[in-house]
Amino acid sequence: MTEIIRLPAARDDTLWAVVASLGKTERIADIYPNRTAALADRTWREQQVSAYAGFLRGSRQPVPHYSVAPIRRADVPKAWRPLPALGFLRGQFI
Repeated sequence: MTEIIRLPAARDDTLWAVVASLGKTERIADIYPNRTAALADRTWREQQVSAYAGFLRGSRQPVPHYSVAPIRRADVPKAWRPLPALGFLRGQFI
């Protein structure tokens, strides 16, 4: 017999997370299937924060820093929800 058996392809469980950092606290702001989408989201979030930079300085609130990092699907917390770009203004960051 010369039957070809197809094995299931190994599933890549790597996702790309936009990580918001405020001091020593880090939160996953959003998750994307590819790095390009995560970088675009990070840029958008940084633009939103820079638009409110004067307000943040005036109210003496720390400015979050956004970065992009790979994350495994298994490492995403079960109760995770996306973080609004300016959600920290309403105290949702922590």
